[in-house]
Amino acid sequence: MKSKQDSKRDSKGLIPPYGGELKDLIINDEGLKSKLLSQVSYEHECSDRNACDVELLMVGGFSPLEGFMNKEEYKSVIQINRDTKGLLFGLPIVFDTNNAEINVGESILLTYKKQKLAVLEVSTKWEPDKSAEAKFCYGTNSLDHPAVKMIFNERGQYYLGGKIYGLEIPNRDFPCKTPKEVRELLPANVDVVAFQCRNPIHRAHYELFTNALKSENVSSNAVVLVHPTCGPTQQDDIPGKVRYLTYKKLEEEISDESIKWAFLPYSMHMAGPREALQHMIIRRNYGCTHFIIGRDMAGCKSSSSGEDFYGPYDAQRFANKCAEELMMQTVPSKNLVYTIEKGYISAEEAKANNYQIMKLSGTEFRKKLRNGDSIPEWFAFKSVVDVLRES
Repeated sequence: MKSKQDSKRDSKGLIPPYGGELKDLIINDEGLKSKLLSQVSYEHECSDRNACDVELLMVGGFSPLEGFMNKEEYKSVIQINRDTKGLLFGLPIVFDTNNAEINVGESILLTYKKQKLAVLEVSTKWEPDKSAEAKFCYGTNSLDHPAVKMIFNERGQYYLGGKIYGLEIPNRDFPCKTPKEVRELLPANVDVVAFQCRNPIHRAHYELFTNALKSENVSSNAVVLVHPTCGPTQQDDIPGKVRYLTYKKLEEEISDESIKWAFLPYSMHMAGPREALQHMIIRRNYGCTHFIIGRDMAGCKSSSSGEDFYGPYDAQRFANKCAEELMMQTVPSKNLVYTIEKGYISAEEAKANNYQIMKLSGTEFRKKLRNGDSIPEWFAFKSVVDVLRES
């Protein structure tokens, strides 16, 4: 089957990066590094979230950006999910600080756990309207939304925009391949389907992304890029290092040329539709032509009422509206269930044939983990369960 993406390839047979060029902001010239460091006025220790954004800027994950957005770009992105040049962006890429003494024109050394990550050349500084940011980006001002709470309680008083000069990629417990490195892993002139997840990998995830390769709008020789986020997520989520170890263990066990593995240093915002768009842009920069988008992707519930902040298909609908402009296609994730009679099949097929569906809730799973109880292999790979128990 000939893919719609075949006419949109670069010279290497891959989808071109967003904006046409994969940015590499890491400085290799030692003389230039010394000059940049000599001009630094302040040092700023990055939060875990800051460090993820700095890394993705440096390696081109946020291409075509060459630094943090300025005030006008920020306002445009939060209001109409486009920058001032008209390019789609789901969420603003900004750097925050409480340092009132920093001035436009100064340079800041960005550090993270004793590493010198980058120099930020400040071109703009402003006090953001966080209420407007929350309402436009997340659809609510409620502190029951984890990202709204983060904006008001964790981010500083000021936002800084400006060009980034990369020095070093953060040393992490979960090593992350750059977009350039991932692209070198991908075969030419085939569809590349991205699978995003913020949780440890379970059997249903594996069934979902292998099943996605059989979708109607995916070519027969396609590959899937399993590309989970390992940066900060919600407060009660399993830590990034542990999530990384579950995927790494499965990668070691499964030998399948149609499955490629990498990890993303991205900080989740649980922004529903806006985050679906952000993930698609990032995955295009990593060489993906298709993106699996599930029911209630990047959704979250109110911490007080338990109500969902987004509708079950809001993210899918929004992503579909943006897909053509991004030169990508969405792959709806099927609602797969495990049945006694036929293993993993669609919920519709199970219902039509009155098959017996097996279920295990997240609460029950965690209880079994804590108690050392047996966990069925239809739910989770034994090796993954071992990693979670050790952690």
